[in-house]
Amino acid sequence: MFGIVRPCAHRLGERFKTEWMAHLCGLCLALRGDHGQFARIVTNYDGLLVSVLTEAQAGPLPGARRTAGPCPLRGMRTAPVANGEGARLAAAVSLVLASAKVRDHVADRDGLLARAPIAAAARKVARGWDRAGARTGASLGFDTAVLVDAVDRQGGIEALAGAGTSVLVVTEPTETATAAAFAHTAVLAGRPGNGPALAEAGRYFGRLAHLLDAVEDQGADALAGAWNPLTATGTSLAEARRLCDDALHGIRLALREVEFADAGLAHRLLVHELRTSVDRAFGASSCGHAAHNSAGQGYGQPPQGYAAGGQAGYGQGGPYGGGQANPYAPSGPGTPPPMGPGGPGGGGGGGGFGGLPPQKPRRGLLAGCAVAIGLFCTCQICCTEHEGPWSRQKRDPWCDACECCENCDSCSNCCDCCNCDGCCCDGCGCDC
Repeated sequence: MFGIVRPCAHRLGERFKTEWMAHLCGLCLALRGDHGQFARIVTNYDGLLVSVLTEAQAGPLPGARRTAGPCPLRGMRTAPVANGEGARLAAAVSLVLASAKVRDHVADRDGLLARAPIAAAARKVARGWDRAGARTGASLGFDTAVLVDAVDRQGGIEALAGAGTSVLVVTEPTETATAAAFAHTAVLAGRPGNGPALAEAGRYFGRLAHLLDAVEDQGADALAGAWNPLTATGTSLAEARRLCDDALHGIRLALREVEFADAGLAHRLLVHELRTSVDRAFGASSCGHAAHNSAGQGYGQPPQGYAAGGQAGYGQGGPYGGGQANPYAPSGPGTPPPMGPGGPGGGGGGGGFGGLPPQKPRRGLLAGCAVAIGLFCTCQICCTEHEGPWSRQKRDPWCDACECCENCDSCSNCCDCCNCDGCCCDGCGCDC
């Protein structure tokens, strides 16, 4: 997996987590269906944005979801996954961009790719991915030549860039490629009028992707003697942060011009999660959830804050489509929680404020060992939420990069126009 938009499941909430996983699994299965099992290795977090944008504009259509079979990365559970042209376009774009990444590593002679036989094999795989992406793109009316051309120009631009060169000259090919992919989602969704605004959002997203990759790799590149756009052009981190903040603002403004059927997930990823990605790259954020778990929660105890307010959803049409606001969101500070199960005085659950469920009995030593082996063999322990083998309490996957700020005291991560009812991690009521 690679990509700059890596949302935390705790911050997404149940609705958006389910939708995000549907698009991620849909991309993975589209790669397998069109290009074989090995192609699934290029599944990435940013590629699924193409699928998200297509569905956000078209709305729920017949056949847009199908039920996929059990998968280790889903805890051996079935799940609804995205199905259709958006997922296939995401697959084509992912293949071409992954091919570019492989060729870049070959050119830099990274690791084993410094050896000629392995480098030759990698180049052959990359050429195959280019051809496969082109075939799928052509079937959808998308010419991947614009992506390949951007990749081919990148090397020449980097060779000419030096101190005093604007770093935006170096990011231009990535901006052009991403703009083309974002704009074509409007064609697939039957909303061609959205094309220019989505192309603008794509340009800014491509700029962010390139800059954040440069920021995160600058230290390692310096040690390895590898080329880095910030170092080569003499761009300071302060200037890179300014450019990233400008790009975030540009994406937000561009999305306002797009006509969506349901903008909920697209807004969450491209506005809120993208800002979190920028903060992460520049070391300006931390994972309050992980720190809270590691510092104050025992292994066999239920998660604290279990009954905290859930993710506020967006109404039909979301913040851009002019739809209704969330009818279930609290109307303001001091609004009492609803009566009934889980509320104060309500029945059901485990009693008490919020209605914590009763704890499951712990497993014995041998039964827990058997479950632990199963979790390891099916990759659940590192890739999906699971029960602790012995405690039976919910555990986050080992590979989960949770970055939610559970105890944030401001809405600094929200849009400038937000009127939040509380912490933006618990659901921002913005109408941007």
